[in-house]
Amino acid sequence: MTGDGTRAVRAGLPEPKAHEPALPGPVFAAHFHLPGEATGPYTYGRDTNPTWTRLEAAIGELESPDEPAHTVTFASGMAAITAVLFSQLRTGDAVVLPGDGYQLLPAVRARLESYGIEVRTPHRPSTRASHTPVDAALDAQLGILEGARLLWIETPSNPGLDVYDIRRLADAAHARGALVAVDNTLATPLGQRPLDLGADLSVASGTKALTGHGDVLLGYVTTRDAALADDVRLWRKTVGAIPGPMESWLAHRSLATLALRVRQQADGALALATALADRPEVTGLRHPGLPSDPSHALAVRQMRPGRFGCVVSFVLPDKAYAERFLAALTLVDDATSFGGVRSTAERRARWGGDDIPEGFVRFSVGVEEPEDLVADVLRALDAAKA
Repeated sequence: MTGDGTRAVRAGLPEPKAHEPALPGPVFAAHFHLPGEATGPYTYGRDTNPTWTRLEAAIGELESPDEPAHTVTFASGMAAITAVLFSQLRTGDAVVLPGDGYQLLPAVRARLESYGIEVRTPHRPSTRASHTPVDAALDAQLGILEGARLLWIETPSNPGLDVYDIRRLADAAHARGALVAVDNTLATPLGQRPLDLGADLSVASGTKALTGHGDVLLGYVTTRDAALADDVRLWRKTVGAIPGPMESWLAHRSLATLALRVRQQADGALALATALADRPEVTGLRHPGLPSDPSHALAVRQMRPGRFGCVVSFVLPDKAYAERFLAALTLVDDATSFGGVRSTAERRARWGGDDIPEGFVRFSVGVEEPEDLVADVLRALDAAKA
């Protein structure tokens, strides 16, 4: 058995060949030589590509190192999400989506409902100010599961950073005949393995921490069920939501540093959250690694030790205060997305769609030295008071 860092460095690489690169370059091909019958591993560029194959093998090794799994990569995280939803749901089905989740889920909900699919979303009780346990939110999902075809879990959630008990929810969903998909974007497979916890599908945006350099759009679905993999693969082929070979190669290249990045970012995020806890202007502070966080106990049980993610969320007094804070930062980009090597932060309410205050800040910690980042943030908070 090898450790996660070793596995990430070696995952998906071909057998060594003399004078050949360890990771072969991207294969750019719309078609392949195909004499005779239309069979073989590579036939047409919308179906398969050797660069995808290596990346999919690598991700599968990270998401499911102890059991065989099937991974299907996509052009974006949203392409992966919609592949699961639209390949599995039909008119008359019901799906349970999270109350706190990715910003485009409301648009997905509208599309699902237009196709006659019932979408159930639990009410998300506010935990940011009170720091009450999140069991109520979990029970809310359980309460609307009956008769559903699919349960969608996002944990830790974005942007609220609630942690949901995958094992408990998966057991309940399976007892009711429902499939379970987990959005594993924030945790990454080095922080959490949904398939080991009972999920049928692990879905993620590779745009974020998995690749980590802010230069790739990518998504993937991993499952141990060959039939489910065939379903999402056929959806990819049908709608053409394929990843580019260069993006796939860049993603595979980036996996080698995943363990290093995840470790540094998690350490920095905890250092930042700890420093922010002492600031009177900061409310609603959330980070699963913080001992005072309402999700901390569950995160310790469910996630890998010390790998609680790179995101810290908190609320500043109002919109203007938050914007002054963001403008005063010198080591942090005012940008969306998260998981990159460079720290980013944004006033999340500028996008709309999330049930959050105007002064809510989503902060993604990069790989800068934690003490430098904390000093920059504290200085910016002081400047924002003016």
